[in-house]
Amino acid sequence: MKNWLPIFEQKFNSALISGYVERVIDLAIAIQQIPAPTFEEQMRAQFVRAQFSSMGLHSVDVDDLHNVYGMMPGERRDSPAIVITAHTDTVFSAQTDLRIRRSQEVIHGAGLGDNSAGVAGLLVLAQLLTDQRFTPPGDLWFVATTREEGLGDLGGMRAASERLRGRVGAVINVEGLAFGHVYNAGIAVRRYHIAATAPGGHSWLHFGCPSAINAILELGTQIIKLDVPHQPRTTFNIGMIEGGESINSLAAQAGLWLDLRSEDSAALSQLVARVQQLIATQEAETDGVRFTIEQIGSRPPGVLPADHPLVGAALEALERVGFRGTLESGSTDANIPLALGIPAITIGITRGGNAHRLDEYMETAPIESGMRQLVMLTLAASAWLAQKGTP
Repeated sequence: MKNWLPIFEQKFNSALISGYVERVIDLAIAIQQIPAPTFEEQMRAQFVRAQFSSMGLHSVDVDDLHNVYGMMPGERRDSPAIVITAHTDTVFSAQTDLRIRRSQEVIHGAGLGDNSAGVAGLLVLAQLLTDQRFTPPGDLWFVATTREEGLGDLGGMRAASERLRGRVGAVINVEGLAFGHVYNAGIAVRRYHIAATAPGGHSWLHFGCPSAINAILELGTQIIKLDVPHQPRTTFNIGMIEGGESINSLAAQAGLWLDLRSEDSAALSQLVARVQQLIATQEAETDGVRFTIEQIGSRPPGVLPADHPLVGAALEALERVGFRGTLESGSTDANIPLALGIPAITIGITRGGNAHRLDEYMETAPIESGMRQLVMLTLAASAWLAQKGTP
């Protein structure tokens, strides 16, 4: 695959790509200005659909989950397709302040980097190839997915993988702020809602009686004291807590939302078992309180070997734009194709920081290099598959 990189590097050089940098920025801001909480991505989907249609992509469609599809036919129609994806949803509510602040080479805005910039990169990749009247070696599918964040459980990518089953040779997933990294491993993730119930009562009259909030807080304290291994890296997070009826009532119900992750499935299963044991012990030691645990998400793990041609090409493409890349593991849409045995990696468009925070920002200087990497890698992978015939 690496042999194809110089060919596309010469054709889609820095001078050509630089003319599209402002387009990436403008689109990223336009997308960021459209609220898109997980499960409410339809407005962004319509924006992306209009962009795909204006470019003349084939088979433009929006499915029931608001995934948006567009296809660019290749020279070899029988070749396995490259699928380029970027998720449209954001962790922020529809009421979030989306005002943009721009200073020199940095732009601040909630959800701008994760993942409005990624979707913008996806759109500009398609636009650039269209403008140049370039026919890729094999079919390219552009898919703007939904339900990547929070409780979405990668639902959009699951649906897209099912829809394109049998046609996919490799997946290139785009995250706005991941430039300089190549994610070739998807970590295992499980998410739970743990609920406590108790009789409740009056804060004065029934002082000392069981409270569901007290029980949840005690359980949460035990969870955050757990020791987890650094290798394989394993983490936990209590992301939300709810419960109670009023300030002067003993809570009859309460709950917490728990995110567990690990690079190793066995280590994750052990962590789950430890949490379940804590729940059983807490319930046995607290009269009048009952716990329930419900799994609300499960992201499958997967890994693409470091010596796979797709990984090697991504790293070499970074070197050709002047950066030394690093291999990473994480939880992205690429988890789904990896778990299905389809080669998949995640790369970025630019750098930035504070993702999932209101002061999130992206840098504008790396965008040219990020787009050059994306173009070269996409077309080199397509040429490789067209020549190889099978993934």
